[in-house]
Amino acid sequence: MTEPVLLLRPADYRRACRHLTASDPVMASIIDRHGACGMGRFKRADPYRALVEAIVWQQLSTKAAATIYGRLLALFPADGGMTPAAVGKIRRDRLRRAGLSWAKVDYVKDLSAKVNRGTLDLAALERASDDDVVAALTAVKGIGRWSADMFLMFRLGRPDVLPVGDLGIVKAMQKAYRMRKRPTAKRMFQIAEPWRPYRSVASWYLWESTENAPVVRE
Repeated sequence: MTEPVLLLRPADYRRACRHLTASDPVMASIIDRHGACGMGRFKRADPYRALVEAIVWQQLSTKAAATIYGRLLALFPADGGMTPAAVGKIRRDRLRRAGLSWAKVDYVKDLSAKVNRGTLDLAALERASDDDVVAALTAVKGIGRWSADMFLMFRLGRPDVLPVGDLGIVKAMQKAYRMRKRPTAKRMFQIAEPWRPYRSVASWYLWESTENAPVVRE
């Protein structure tokens, strides 16, 4: 029998904070400093745009990525917007002139083609397990595990994601737990075990602890 998909709702943030405070004194201190969880502010309404944004943000600073993403949106009419069909039809050189690298042009085109053909059913991801979401998204050219984790957290509202590939999380954990070296993925999972089933919320607080907003980038 398929397990039900769990989602973060407003009341769950408060419940998560209570759980994290009780289970980990280091996390309790971070929560005390930063107050109520603001993770919900980062939720993306449109799944397709969330993935395009993830591609744009890869390996860029926040300012540069925001500028390019704004130029990309401006290529499409306000009434129809940036849709898989519209991106599928637009010339590759226009996407390049908006600031995308040629590789990212390929990634955005591949994403759009898969959505247009129905080989990537974004609506079905709402009901899919975390593992199935990751498998479906990483089949798209240019979408890696990090981007899939961000989609799980900030589009689908999944509560128990730990993005061990995110440098901000790695550095925050190293600082918070006073480690001489950056923790390995294995060590990060060990530290985060008491946070279950709210590792997504704990991750947001780790970002906040280093004043790194959880922007979408690879």
